[in-house]
Amino acid sequence: MSVPMLNRQLVLESPVRVPDGAGGFTITWQPFGTLWAEVSARTGRETQGEAVPLAQVTYKIRLRAAPYGSEMRPKPEQRFVEGARVFRIKAVVEDDLTGRFLTCLADEEVVA
Repeated sequence: MSVPMLNRQLVLESPVRVPDGAGGFTITWQPFGTLWAEVSARTGRETQGEAVPLAQVTYKIRLRAAPYGSEMRPKPEQRFVEGARVFRIKAVVEDDLTGRFLTCLADEEVVA
């Protein structure tokens, strides 16, 4: 496996539940730090939305590994942010046998 070209700065964020004062909660996002990564599009497909067709693209995001238990090790409930772009993490696997890199599969979210 080739060494990834870590040329994109992504902010790793984790969801935080905040009480809304009416018995429910809202989700806010807490940043954990900036990671350098390689981002490449994988598969894409068109799905039907309520009024218009929507495009859905899965991305492969490769980055340096962090030890288990570290808050800088991505998890499926987290997301990466790059400017106005948001990538929701679906899965995280070790990229190579040495454990130096991780691969995250993520879907890009449309931010309104």
